[in-house]
Amino acid sequence: MKANSNRREFIGKMAGAAAALTGGSSGLLSSNLSATPHAAQTAVPSGASRRATQCVEIKKEAAAANAGMPIPANRPNGDEQLYPNQTGSYHKGLPHSETGEVDPRAYQSLLHALESGRPADFDKITLGGNLRLSNPQGGLAFDLEACDSHQTFMATPPALATACRAGEMVENYWMALLRDVNFADYSTNATASAAITELNQLSDFRGPKRKKLVTPQTLFRGCTPSDLVGPYVSQFLLQPFRWGALPINQQYSTYAPGIDYMTDSDSWLQVQNGQGPFDKNVLDPKPRYIRNGRDLSAYVHVDGPYQAYLTAAQWMMKNGVPLNVGNPYEKSSTQEGFQTFGGPHVLSLLGEVSNRALKAVWFHKWYVHRSLRPEAYGGLVHWTLTGTRKYPLHPDILNSKAVANVFGNQGSYLLPIAYPEGCPQHPSYGQGHAAIAGACVTVLKAFFSTDTVVFFNPVEASADGLSLVPHKGPDAWRMSVTNELHKLAGNIGMARNMAGIHWRSDYDQALLLGEMVATSLLRDQRATFNEDSRGFTFTTFDGTTVTV
Repeated sequence: MKANSNRREFIGKMAGAAAALTGGSSGLLSSNLSATPHAAQTAVPSGASRRATQCVEIKKEAAAANAGMPIPANRPNGDEQLYPNQTGSYHKGLPHSETGEVDPRAYQSLLHALESGRPADFDKITLGGNLRLSNPQGGLAFDLEACDSHQTFMATPPALATACRAGEMVENYWMALLRDVNFADYSTNATASAAITELNQLSDFRGPKRKKLVTPQTLFRGCTPSDLVGPYVSQFLLQPFRWGALPINQQYSTYAPGIDYMTDSDSWLQVQNGQGPFDKNVLDPKPRYIRNGRDLSAYVHVDGPYQAYLTAAQWMMKNGVPLNVGNPYEKSSTQEGFQTFGGPHVLSLLGEVSNRALKAVWFHKWYVHRSLRPEAYGGLVHWTLTGTRKYPLHPDILNSKAVANVFGNQGSYLLPIAYPEGCPQHPSYGQGHAAIAGACVTVLKAFFSTDTVVFFNPVEASADGLSLVPHKGPDAWRMSVTNELHKLAGNIGMARNMAGIHWRSDYDQALLLGEMVATSLLRDQRATFNEDSRGFTFTTFDGTTVTV
């Protein structure tokens, strides 16, 4: 890609800028220093010189270690090359035909900008409405710490015509149908029972199972064993906590039940073209504890990038979760951590890894995969089943009882979406929320000893979401902090699927991407501390114990 040559040009320009900054009196930095008499006349102490040399060496060693990482062969699923009309690719926000097929010249204007990497070319992308694309240049940004975004890896996502993609979409239709059913009712609800039956009959469904079967306890849960323990919602989204002096009960503004969007072809096409403005969600007048898919969808519609993990960090600090055994201050009798290995360190790291995880996932979204969103796939289902067009979809989705039930409810086969504007204006694979989740949960496990601490009084939302009630399940004793952090990541990732705007694979693969980014950053930072640390030991999402 020509973008790679732009990256080399950028490095060359930065080298020239550095020379200007440190060169003669014409350099900006030198000019400013010469205007400051004290700075200009004070000799540099020999200790300061050694410090500067150490600083450079640490940065060189980190850069060399990262440079030694290969740029992996990230492979798209081939849909972009297979379908000339880009049926299997992301093109929301560009102009479309009445059945949602993208204008080919507009799509080429997008590809041209992504290929060249020139800012001016991004300004020439042909849009179909007044909504702008979400930061495609973010995937070209560099970082001065951790591995480069282009050195990260994501597995190839399911292709359009596969049974795996159809299975993910059947799950999305069932999640839409069950949006207002409480998680605690999955074992008794008839629609949930129908969902479980169909998911077990699919040719290729990769959601969690017990004894190779989807059950009420595994329905719509995240991808780790921890997600299957206890109530659906993580304790970190339910338990009260304190933000400084502010006590917070976690009752959230959610959306009124029974109201979904993009269920007719006109509103669906308006969204695909990016022709806003759109309606606002109708709010439930009462704040509630999270109890169902609509509540979770509302949470991830307006949350800050790492809001859930700041909450978890505050809860752990206020409730005395011990430090990781690798923390040098864990057993110190004379010191405690603060800006290093203390509260400010972990809180700031959540922001650092979130931004780096977003840069990595934005690279994969725009520059590798460009995968279509579920709402666009829903259009393909609708136009195929109505006989208007014929698209290469697997029989599992075309014969789905969930799809038939949706048609019975709304008179179309379009996927009911929780938000009026549908998905954000960037490709589906991987999921930004999940990349942040993977990165932030990794940081929290690195800073705290989370494997042995148990929530001794677990709770879940009452039926109406207005109070918390004790969770009395037989597996309550297994609900460690690690368990609930993994479940928190699963809740946030799957919530975006419950809203109808992501696929299961978007979540579970981006979770691993975020873990990779955070591990790389922690590795780079280890050389910067004066403290004698044994490194952070924690359990990864796949159950492996690692030390960084």
